[in-house]
Amino acid sequence: MRASIVALGILIGVSSAAILGTGDARAEVKIGIVVSATGPGSALGQPQMRAIAALPKEIAGEKITYIALDDESDPRKGAQNARRLVVQDGVDALIGSSLTPVTMPMLDVARESATPLISLAAATAIVRPVDERRKWAFKVVPNDDLMAGVILKYIAKSGVKTLGFIGVSDGYGEGYYQEVARLAPGLGLTITNHEVYARSDTSVTGQALKVLAANPDAVFIASAGTPAVLPQEALRAHGYKGRIYQTHGVALDEFIKLGGANVEGAVFAGETFTIADDLPADNPFRKARDEFGAAYRQANSQTPNIFGAHLWDAMTLLRAAIPEALKSAKPGTPEFRAALRDQLERGTNIYLNNGVSTMSPTDHNGYDERSAFLIKVEGGKFRLVK
Repeated sequence: MRASIVALGILIGVSSAAILGTGDARAEVKIGIVVSATGPGSALGQPQMRAIAALPKEIAGEKITYIALDDESDPRKGAQNARRLVVQDGVDALIGSSLTPVTMPMLDVARESATPLISLAAATAIVRPVDERRKWAFKVVPNDDLMAGVILKYIAKSGVKTLGFIGVSDGYGEGYYQEVARLAPGLGLTITNHEVYARSDTSVTGQALKVLAANPDAVFIASAGTPAVLPQEALRAHGYKGRIYQTHGVALDEFIKLGGANVEGAVFAGETFTIADDLPADNPFRKARDEFGAAYRQANSQTPNIFGAHLWDAMTLLRAAIPEALKSAKPGTPEFRAALRDQLERGTNIYLNNGVSTMSPTDHNGYDERSAFLIKVEGGKFRLVK
């Protein structure tokens, strides 16, 4: 499928030497965006593609040009797109991808070209450890261990002793499983099953039956978007009456619309965006949501979701970093890209839709438990667990 492109301007004829760190100063900042607008990750990538129209067109007096490509939820396509953006289009920063498996090969493009990359995906492995490969990589979605820790503490306090696990068979699901398996023993939890399925699967009946046979007190599902509905539907369809827990990857209206009564009662640790209406009007988290919501509605005439907010948050980080980077160098140069990376690493107490971020040389995610909220599907809505 031909990659879809959204662009305010494309630089033609840039030498392939750009990836080696050369470049010419120019009077605009160019941002390359790679999202999964089609394929299994489309529920995440489509709202991100739409969010581009809401992004700022100017920062600190500099024009901002966006060049967006669809990776079709394919890791190889994601890497190709990232390489095209740094070589042909000479972008100053990369944003993407929507999915962990697509983001991972993009890390190498960011490193080779010395271009800051802000991922919209979730797995901790994208930014940890901050080694040579990840020196240029940042992430706006909270790390698995933070969210897993908060929800597992809640599960343990709820009296659960045995926990079944069903997750997607990629970096997101496996990353969550590693964290759940690591944290569970210390909280008195025993994992009864580790079942996996592909995001594109149409049935997880076999996996659900294996979990049911173990008769756990509760089941943890590590998936994202609408594919997360499938295992919960299967468990309910085969008579499971126990508690079901999900991850922050389900925080979109389509999850509730598709799952209906089957997902009622699901609890997960998620971002403030999802339950912002349950917070006081002057809460800084709610202010971040309201700013994004107003810009998105004006650009698209529809209600935004958390996945579109990931892209907005990435630009919020860049919006804080660009003015300082401009004091050091001009856009289009290796020096400017390096200054952007350094400024992203210095971001302190930046309120985002995903939490409050404070980066450092050893932490390119920047969140703590202030950014994790317990959320429940209740009455067909996401509500704050109080």
